[in-house]
Amino acid sequence: MDSERKPDPNNTQTRFYDPYQGIQVPIPVRNVYQLPTAPQYLFDEEARRSRRNLSDNLTFFTGCGYLLGAIGGGASGLVAGVKSFEPGDTAKLRANRVLNSSGHAGRAWGNRLGIIGLIYAGMESGAMALRDVDDVWNSVAAGLGTGAVYRAARGVRSAAVAGAVGGALVGAAVTAKQALKRYVPI
Repeated sequence: MDSERKPDPNNTQTRFYDPYQGIQVPIPVRNVYQLPTAPQYLFDEEARRSRRNLSDNLTFFTGCGYLLGAIGGGASGLVAGVKSFEPGDTAKLRANRVLNSSGHAGRAWGNRLGIIGLIYAGMESGAMALRDVDDVWNSVAAGLGTGAVYRAARGVRSAAVAGAVGGALVGAAVTAKQALKRYVPI
C-alpha cells in the first residue's frame, strides 16, 4: 500500500514533512510525508522555462502595483486628511476625515498602478513571445509601451513623453537590479 511506504532518506528530490512535529505524543512513521523540493509541472515545457508565464506575470505585476499604489495613496490621503483639520473639529470628525481621505486616495492610486502593472505584464510577455528571447530589452520595450499606452488618450505628445519616462524608469530599474546582483553579496 502506498500510504504505508517507508520514506527514503537518500532521496534529494524530496523533503520530510511532519505535521505533528511540535506535539509530544509519539506518532507512527507513516505520518511523516515526503514533499518535493522543486516545483511540479504538468508538462515538460513548463519545467524548462526559467521565467514566469503570462498569467503569473499578470497576477504579480497587477497585485504589486495595486498594493504599492494603495499604500502610497493611503499615506498621501493621510497627509491630506491631517491638513484638512479645522480648529473646532472633534476627534471623531478628524478620524473620519483621515479615514475617508486615505481610502479615497488609496483606491485611486491603487487602481492606477494596478492598471500600469497589467499593461506592463502584457507588454513584456508580448515582447518576449515576439522576439523569442528573454533579455532586458523586453523589459525596457514593455516600459516604453506601457507609458505610451497608459497616456495614449491624452494625445500623441503625452503618450510619447510617458513612453520615454516608462522606458527610462524600467531601464534604470533593470540596471539597478543587475548592479545589486553584481556588487551586493546577498
